[in-house]
Amino acid sequence: MHVTHLSLADFRSYARAEVPLDPGVTAFVGPNGQGKTNLVEAVGYLATLGSHRVSSDAPLVRMGAERAVIRAAVAQGERQQLVELELNPGRANRARINRSSQVRPRDVLGIVRTVLFAPEDLALVKGDPGERRRFLDELITARSPRMAGVRSDYERVLKQRNTLLKSAAMARRHGGRGMDLSTLDIWDQHLAGVGAELLARRLDLIATLRPLADKAYEALAPGGGPVCFDYKGPASIAGLHAREELQEALLAALGEARKQEIERGVTLVGPHRDDLVLRLGELPAKGYASHGESWSYALALRLASYEVLRSEGNEPVLVLDDVFAELDARRRERLAEMVADGEQVLVTAAVDDDVPGVLSGARYAVAEGTVERV
Repeated sequence: MHVTHLSLADFRSYARAEVPLDPGVTAFVGPNGQGKTNLVEAVGYLATLGSHRVSSDAPLVRMGAERAVIRAAVAQGERQQLVELELNPGRANRARINRSSQVRPRDVLGIVRTVLFAPEDLALVKGDPGERRRFLDELITARSPRMAGVRSDYERVLKQRNTLLKSAAMARRHGGRGMDLSTLDIWDQHLAGVGAELLARRLDLIATLRPLADKAYEALAPGGGPVCFDYKGPASIAGLHAREELQEALLAALGEARKQEIERGVTLVGPHRDDLVLRLGELPAKGYASHGESWSYALALRLASYEVLRSEGNEPVLVLDDVFAELDARRRERLAEMVADGEQVLVTAAVDDDVPGVLSGARYAVAEGTVERV
């Protein structure tokens, strides 16, 4: 799979941009702040319905404009598709596939698949658990787009359950009569059912990623590992993998936490509270890995993701956003050799010298809102 043409309207710094793309390597080169990352961010948005840089859509719309449009022509074998997203901050986004407007935004998931590595990915190692949960869940959705619906259902159930718990907590604090919490059992069943499906997918993914991430880290930093990671959730799920077992374990954990949840007014058990614990050698990576080791670890996770998706067909677009400037010469060359044969690799760099010679291909100069092939 590769993108053959990218069109932007009022997206970030671009009033208009038309960028033909070829298979193989394409590098966008230009000074910082000129819009290189905006181009690959748009491709990533089509794949995930989100930005790797900001948590809301408002910053993606050019100042003074009401909406932004991202449109891409995509080739998968002999099949050609046109996918379009209209971003409307404060209102519902709109989507079109092959000019049809009768689709939901999440229906476009799976048409474009990307693995994107950017400076923000240091948060995978150094940041909060939410960064690592997002990493897992986006990769799960890339493997199986229907999981976007499961994730949405989980968030909906969690919101409803939290609303009930918050009301109960407020009633207690104000000395009111205890609320009828009989419906909490129903929400427990819903949360455990949807949460167990998400948990099962996460655990399966982690088992697949472990050897691939260790292999990638060894290739980038020989002798620096091994790397390993484990899922941290309720004690009751330890050693479980089947969805039915996980559902029962979640129900049990919710039951044990109920008193504390009612006191605090929030759901304390479920996939939204879990973490992926990363280790480098015998030590936790967070807090112990050096800056260079953290970079290599985050990159190894992305490269492992790339291999997972490649092995399942429909090879993703690999995006390396301002990566090479952060790596020493040895790791830069090793990374370039590992990805040079990708079906489509998009690279951003401030100067040509930051792009290793093995990554030969198309070059675009990006400056002052213009994108020109050189």
